[in-house]
This record gives sequence, structure tokens and C-alpha cells, in this order.
Amino acid sequence: METNTPHKQDKMVRKDCPFQAEDGMFIAAYKWFDPSSQHIRGIIQISHGMAEHILRYEAFAYFLVKKGFIVYGHDHRGHGRTAAKEDDIGYFADQDGFEQVVRDMKTFTDKIALAHPNIPIVLFGHSMGSFITRRYIQLYGTDIHGAIISGTGGDPGILGRLGKSIARRECMKRGRRTKSPLLDKLSFGSFNKQFKPNRTPFDWLSRDEKQVDLYIKDEYCGNIFTAGFFADLFDGLHLIHLPQEIAKIPKDLPLLFIAGDRDPVGKNGKAVLKVVEQYKQAGMQQVSVILYEQARHELLQEKNREEVFKDIEAWLSSMI
Repeated sequence: METNTPHKQDKMVRKDCPFQAEDGMFIAAYKWFDPSSQHIRGIIQISHGMAEHILRYEAFAYFLVKKGFIVYGHDHRGHGRTAAKEDDIGYFADQDGFEQVVRDMKTFTDKIALAHPNIPIVLFGHSMGSFITRRYIQLYGTDIHGAIISGTGGDPGILGRLGKSIARRECMKRGRRTKSPLLDKLSFGSFNKQFKPNRTPFDWLSRDEKQVDLYIKDEYCGNIFTAGFFADLFDGLHLIHLPQEIAKIPKDLPLLFIAGDRDPVGKNGKAVLKVVEQYKQAGMQQVSVILYEQARHELLQEKNREEVFKDIEAWLSSMI
């Protein structure tokens, strides 16, 4: 069932538009648009991060709608309203989980393109969503017009292999759907260290304390994820950094990388710049990067988010 939710201050609407994945799973999804708009500049499809949900991007979506875009986004498997049961929270799939989530995104893109023929589609992926987006452009890059990669990270190398080994062991001993505090701590436990004294366990997300508190209070945010999820994620992280997979990205696809220079996921910008250099060495011709001074992981929830919004809109204007 589709519902329309008008924004209080304008004509913009949020519409439920759930879809079925190829394996039959229900995926919760939304469309943000202005029904009175006469001209659509383009479509932005958002891929959210780990342990959050797509409605956290609503302020960003409304900003883009005001600028003439239509915005779509969905709750990934294991997240938000797509995780229909407690047992589903923090779990992708019984097998091939990372690739399945990428295929979900492609299914949604195809649905969007069918509804809006001949309108350019640009992906926006944040954090885990940036990894999914980076895999997407390796597999389906010719189907879109550009991508914005937010809060991404680099190849975890030996630590990634160690994490994958631990995840697989936990899957065998305790089951794929078992929550893994150990892997959660190994993956994120060090992120808060550079922000001591810590006010919360999530200071690394943003300098904006209000936004951090909203994250903590949100029932769909900050959950401990499963051993199966971490096994899938480490598989995906390994895959997206392989040179032969990066070589599949269309060389003329416009990409914008954005990150805070105090974001521990991107090694305070160092890992982001390394990924950018890797893409350029692979022959990609339109790769841009912006590092925001003192900003942390969630740029769209940061103190300087208005600056970030404007920079994104300027980049979109330059390439559409």
C-alpha cells in the first residue's frame, strides 16, 4: 500500500514505494518529490549506511527536491522497515549476502528507470552504502550517470582477512544469525578513541551532539549485527578493492568522493585519497574528491551539512 506524506512547510511529498527483490523479499522504499514540479533535473538514488535507515536522509532528500530532483531510497536487508522481524535485524541473507544487497539496489534502479525514462540517475552511497555503490558501479555502471561516494573506507588488508576468519568461525560455531558483539567491537571499537573524552559511544559519527543523540534514540540505529552480516561485509570489502573489479567501472563515469578529514572509517581522509588514486590509476577520467576539515563520519548530519548539501548540488549541476 502506498501512502503520501506531505512535508509541513512545502508541497514536497514522501511516498512509500516498496518493491520485491528477485528472491521475493519485501524491501521498504520511498520516493521524495514535488508533485507541482514541471521539470525534473535528475534522480538521486540513496544507499544508506550500516545500522541506520533511509529516513535519516529525509532532510537531504528535501533539499535535493527543492533543487529540482526526485529522490529514491530503500532500507537495505537487515535494516529499518525491511527487517520485518527481530531476527532479521543486522542480517543480509543465508548466502551471497553482499552481492544480494547490490542486486536489490539494481532491481530498484530498474524500477525507477521504468517510471522515469530518459532521466539521468545518480547514486549516492554512504559508509556501508558506499561499499555497495562501489560494487554496483563495477557491475552496472553503464546503467547510471554518476555516483557520489560518502564516508567510504579503503582496503582493510590483513585486518579484513582476520575479521573474515573470525566471522566465519562464529558463523560455524554459533550460526549466521547470531549477534556478534566481538565483531562489532573489532570493527568499530577504536573509532571513538581520537575523540576523547567521549560523551557517547558514537561521538565519531558527528560533531553535532543533537544528531548523535537522535541516532542513539532511534530504534533502527546502532544495533549489534550478526556474524553472517560481518562475513558478507568482509567478502564485499575484499571484492570491491580487487584491481580486476575496479577495471570494470566505466572510465567516463563521473564520481564524487566526499568525507570528513576526521572520519575514522576513511582513516581521516587518507584511505579515501588512496581509493581515489586507485580509481585514477585504473583510467577513470572524472573522479573528484572533497575532504571537509574537522568533519567526522556522517557528513549529512554534521555541523557543516549545509555546505555539504550545496557542494553536492553544485557537482550535480556540473555533470547533469
